Amino acid sequence: MKKVRIILNNNEFKNGNIINLDLYEDIAPISVNNFMKLVKDKYYDNTIFHRVISSFMIQGGGYYIEDNALKEKGKLEPIKGEFKSNGFLNNLKHELGVISMARTSVKDSATSQFFLCVDNCGHLDGEYAAFGKASDEKSKELIKEISEVDTGYLSPMFADFPYNVISIKTIEIIEE
Repeated sequence: MKKVRIILNNNEFKNGNIINLDLYEDIAPISVNNFMKLVKDKYYDNTIFHRVISSFMIQGGGYYIEDNALKEKGKLEPIKGEFKSNGFLNNLKHELGVISMARTSVKDSATSQFFLCVDNCGHLDGEYAAFGKASDEKSKELIKEISEVDTGYLSPMFADFPYNVISIKTIEIIEE
């Protein structure tokens, strides 16, 4: 099992600014290896959570803010989607604290964006590549707390954008 921690730039959350995650290479090796490569390359540094939906999920890993403008990170090659409807055995349930790869309607379109489930999201099971889970209760509480921030409509693509930017300072590898 691989262990990482997401460190936020934001210090205003009562449950801290660190989300500890266990990544399950035995369940989703392609997703874990892709995520770990991006972590090692510092790809996620200063990216933001750009989609926050209460009682559902928080999504990040693809955008950053520069000069008060929202910018997209560089394009990456998509990876194979490791979930049942795409021919993979992946029994990790989308529940509070689970990390999963975000994608378009194309099953093999995931690149860097990920989401963290805020609640039980069983409708995602078998359709998205879950590849890890929050490793402690404080991390789960922080994920829930982030999901409760005020959001607004920026554009059709950013309908659930946080009013106050939630920035990822870095993602660190704790144990590989």
